[in-house]
Amino acid sequence: MADLNPVTAWRRLLALPNESRTKTLAMAFLVALVCTLMVTGATVILRPIQTANRAAEQQARLEALISGVPGMSHLLAQDGGTLSTVVVELNRGAASNVTPATLASALEDPANWTALSAAQDLAGLGQRPKYAQVYFLRNVAGDLSLVLLPVSGAGYNGPINAIVALRADMNTIAGLAITGQSETPGLGGRVEEPAWLAQFPGKQVADASGAVRFAVARRGASSDYEVDGITGATRTSNAMTRIMRFWLGPDGYGPLIDAIQRGEF
Repeated sequence: MADLNPVTAWRRLLALPNESRTKTLAMAFLVALVCTLMVTGATVILRPIQTANRAAEQQARLEALISGVPGMSHLLAQDGGTLSTVVVELNRGAASNVTPATLASALEDPANWTALSAAQDLAGLGQRPKYAQVYFLRNVAGDLSLVLLPVSGAGYNGPINAIVALRADMNTIAGLAITGQSETPGLGGRVEEPAWLAQFPGKQVADASGAVRFAVARRGASSDYEVDGITGATRTSNAMTRIMRFWLGPDGYGPLIDAIQRGEF
């Protein structure tokens, strides 16, 4: 019976001439095995570090993105804490399986868009995406401080894109930032002027019944739900009213707002 002692087998292998094919193949196999074990071990050891680094990198990109929006950097600095993002399914007001990385590809599928009726389409969108990426700012205690909601709709000359920041009660506006617009310079284009946007903090979205009442008032604000209209830009002012009412209402972020108020986020 052959001697199966591994020590003896190893000695016999080493005793073979260096030009022996058996010895060459055996040594190559052993070197490959050792390298594989080292790489596997390094992967296991480094995985938590790599995961933490990726999370930190994503967080830095997220904070840079939002901080780069005029008006948002002040809010973030004022409230402090940690900024995070989640893709929500608008119909359910719940987190979805779609991630920020896969959102763009998901929205390439026509099935992930909802056609809006004339009565629903206050913002003049025609259709609304099934998913939206929103941002949460939590204070050092982990409590929700701000919710940042991207909104968009038809203005007078073209689309108006903005980010609405709501306080944790989901009914108090903390700020509004315009991220894109093509309104008439000196008229509707004033929609992104700091002096006009300064009216939004502290304004209320909905009344006690839950009806969205926010409006850009034509003849000047007269309630906690209104801001002054833009002089000479009635159509742009009306567009902002419609955009806000759509996205903060039942066909926009309404289900998400309800879920946050129930403490589900």
